[in-house]
Order: sequence, then structure tokens, then C-alpha cells
Amino acid sequence: MKKHILSFAIFLVPALALAQAPGTNGDPIAGRVKALAICSGCHGVPGTKTAYPEVYLVPKIGGQNADYLVAALKAYRSGERSNETMKGLASALKESELANIAAYYAQK
Repeated sequence: MKKHILSFAIFLVPALALAQAPGTNGDPIAGRVKALAICSGCHGVPGTKTAYPEVYLVPKIGGQNADYLVAALKAYRSGERSNETMKGLASALKESELANIAAYYAQK
């Protein structure tokens, strides 16, 4: 019995560490609600182009790594990445909303 408990603990500890990694602990259900309201108009349609500040294809973010998405949103917020639309949107989001949106798009 002790052997089974030890085996389970060895499996569970790394899984818990991954579940609580930065950016991946968001709520994908709450993220879906927020993403549908502010993100999916551009990121929800394959091949979408935008014309501000110049014409470019909107990147596909579904299936991206949650940590990457959080880092990208923070970079837009800080100005490290340059896009006025994304800066405005990212600046209006709370930290928990960043994590939630990232969790939603990471599971798509």
C-alpha cells in the first residue's frame, strides 16, 4: 500500500507544479467570455486582416502556449511590442484576465 501511495505522490507533485505555472493557472471559461467580447473579432476569424496602423494578417492565437500569450499581452501593455490597438486592449485587462484569456486560447 505504501508503495502505491509513494508512486501516486511521485506522479502528483510534478502535475501540481505544472498546473500552477505562471500564465497557465487562468480560468478558461472566464477567459472565453472575455475573449469573445474583445479578442475574437480579429483573432477568431482565420485570415483576418486589419488596417490599423497598417495592413497585416492578424496572428492565430488558438493553441498557443499560455505563458507566451501572457508575455505577449504584457509586452503590448508595456510598449515592448508595438501595436496601438493591442496596447489599448491589453492595458485595460487585469492580471487575472490575462491569465484567463491565455488559458482559453491555449486549450483551443
